[in-house]
Amino acid sequence: MLPIAKLEALVARRALVEAELAAGVEGERYVALSREFSELSPVVEAIEAWRAAERERTDLEQMIADPATDADMLALAHGEKPAVEARIAAMESDLRVALLPKDAADAKNVILEIRAGTGGDEASLFAGDLYRMYERYAALQGWTVELISASEGTVGGFKEIVAEIRGTGAYARLKFESGVHRVQRVPATESGGRIHTSAATVAVLPEAEEVDVPIHDDDLRIDVMRAQGAGGQHVNKTESAVRITHIPTNTVVLVQDERSQHKNKARAMAILRSRIFDAERQRLDAGRAADRRLQVGSGDRSERIRTYNFPQGRVTDHRIELTLYKLPEIVAGTALGEIIDALVADHQATLLALENAA
Repeated sequence: MLPIAKLEALVARRALVEAELAAGVEGERYVALSREFSELSPVVEAIEAWRAAERERTDLEQMIADPATDADMLALAHGEKPAVEARIAAMESDLRVALLPKDAADAKNVILEIRAGTGGDEASLFAGDLYRMYERYAALQGWTVELISASEGTVGGFKEIVAEIRGTGAYARLKFESGVHRVQRVPATESGGRIHTSAATVAVLPEAEEVDVPIHDDDLRIDVMRAQGAGGQHVNKTESAVRITHIPTNTVVLVQDERSQHKNKARAMAILRSRIFDAERQRLDAGRAADRRLQVGSGDRSERIRTYNFPQGRVTDHRIELTLYKLPEIVAGTALGEIIDALVADHQATLLALENAA
């Protein structure tokens, strides 16, 4: 049975939010209410559809129970009832999932951080492969990806790369990607054909807004310096790199761009705010590690959430013991959704089991 009182409360809450928005609110209150309305609307629409199906079933049952119903209408009612009941069962299943406790960050955009772990140059190349995989997957979802900063490897790939991914449900889909990703393959530089194992860490952070994380100017130390690395003569003349330190948490973010100091500061603040927001979420959530480093591990080969085995053409997600022999499609981003779907389903099943136990 569905929790009817909870359903009615959700319908009533959306009506209140809609009325307050129509009355005219501004600033942070408008942002918060708009977000709540967009989150409530799909659930309320599903509730209304379920109620309509329930009324349809009631009408059919009354028709069947009425002795005045003629034979043709009775046969029609008996024929339609199983399909309506199946539709109701599917709706109730979907509603149970929709009523599960929500991660408040699910609707947010993402700050994606990928760092090469153990494995030297091969780890940097693998970090580049992972970035392109997420970039292509994001494109398939209709999301946008903007590179924030990157430190290139000596033979290609990246020692570290940070990007922003913007789009509906970006964090809800990508949050399960945080952790150590391991690759097993023969490097192009390996003449003996030996398989090497390397690793890269992935951190998926919900992008925080100013209303999520108020940061006071007095808590910041901002250093401006010349950008390092390749970039032509301009880099040598302009102090465009920005390093921001959040003194209370000792969180440090460095972003450099060849030309725009203003742009670098804005990007650095976005990353800083997201890191602080994520750290606070982890601290408050007893089910997650308080230390952000535990989310992604140390980058050691022995720690991993997923293995990409190129010689066998398989990808294994060790958290749910799922193996797919679709490595080229997954690395290309086209089949990554199959793994993410399985992780989402497993997470929902766990939450449903906890709800039932409670």
